[in-house]
Amino acid sequence: MTLNLCVLTLNRIVWDSEVKEIILSTNSGQIGVLPNHAPAATAVDIGILRIRLNGQWFKMALMGGFARIGNNKITILVNDVEKGSDIDPQEA
Repeated sequence: MTLNLCVLTLNRIVWDSEVKEIILSTNSGQIGVLPNHAPAATAVDIGILRIRLNGQWFKMALMGGFARIGNNKITILVNDVEKGSDIDPQEA
């Protein structure tokens, strides 16, 4: 079983596909979301979003926003986002 994850900013869709699990930084701590998670809405803190897909973990840096979870769908609207693969360690 999977979840549909959509991560977006006001200007673009960053991620829109099925995933197995996510770990999200919220204003009250980190939460893990698996299929059939209870419906929830939460503020998203500045932090790392971890996404498990096909046995691998992907990371994104989120710059705050909001998330809605329900019916095996997660929608995350953020102020800004950087994919882990796009972050230059020297620049950071």
